[in-house]
Amino acid sequence: MRIVIISQARMTSTRLPGKVLKEVMGKPLLEYQIERLKKVKNADEIIIATTINNSDQPIVELCRKLEIPYYRGSEEDVLSRYYESAKEYRADAVVRVTSDCPLIDPAVVDLIIDTYIKNSGKYDYISNTIERTYPRGMDTEILSFAALEEAHKKAVLKPEREHVTLYIYSHPEKFKIFSVKYKKDESKHRWTVDTKEDFKLVKTILERLYPYKKDFTMEDCLELIEQNPEIFNINQHIKQKAIE
Repeated sequence: MRIVIISQARMTSTRLPGKVLKEVMGKPLLEYQIERLKKVKNADEIIIATTINNSDQPIVELCRKLEIPYYRGSEEDVLSRYYESAKEYRADAVVRVTSDCPLIDPAVVDLIIDTYIKNSGKYDYISNTIERTYPRGMDTEILSFAALEEAHKKAVLKPEREHVTLYIYSHPEKFKIFSVKYKKDESKHRWTVDTKEDFKLVKTILERLYPYKKDFTMEDCLELIEQNPEIFNINQHIKQKAIE
């Protein structure tokens, strides 16, 4: 089974333009994510799925510099971008992450992949986002190429084309779905970068942990925040953008 991680990335974020290449300690957020994804044991390849827009050329240049494969597709039809990327790189299963999650823990990604492999053929889609118990920013989904292809062919609503897996988890009667949960509910934490406050929080975590432990874990982040609750307060008022 060929398992491919695809991270969607673009520069034209509405709330924080250029966020994926915003730098912390001289390194763009996307590079931190790629560095962490490279530590995932059970994936065959990492692909950055960006757009054909000229504004996304800097993402392409970073991929070339880091020798990471990339694919350029539609900005708005992200589902087609994923499908085309998966087809181009011959994925049997696709792990979906988003580039605004630079703190993603490779152990969490491996857990999702392991669950899929151990239940081979039993589930079309597994994620830790259906019922949130993980901090936002650890979001990981895995789906079969067949499920992705069916969604690509049948999803017609604009939100279904923009939010890659919406069609799949909205149709549990068509797809076999499984939810992975953390041992306790840590969903109050927001480590995804969508606003200036989000960036400040992620920057703080990176500056506190990365110089001393490059492969810091989700648990290290939780411990840091428990010991320094002011970090949690940086972005606790930010609401997740609703699916429209």
